[in-house]
Amino acid sequence: MIPGIVSKMSDSVVASAASIDVRTDMVRVTGTTQINTINPQFESFGGFLVLLPVDGSVTLGTSGNILVGITALQNRAVFLVYSRNTAKWYINSGV
Repeated sequence: MIPGIVSKMSDSVVASAASIDVRTDMVRVTGTTQINTINPQFESFGGFLVLLPVDGSVTLGTSGNILVGITALQNRAVFLVYSRNTAKWYINSGV
């Protein structure tokens, strides 16, 4: 949050799967299935996303649109940035 600016971040819950659709800036991920593709809500521009695994560790794989894979630990936020030019998610934290 930036001082003096109202945060408009909203969250949702999504079950882990090979491909997930995100419609909010923060997503609480249930389950432990590996995620390879994250379909962004904003096809016309880049954006950011916070993933928060709540049921256990979730692996982010690279066979879809995630550039570098990691294992996201339970209750540890993972910040991602989407580039429209490369059509890939870039992970900001090495959990």
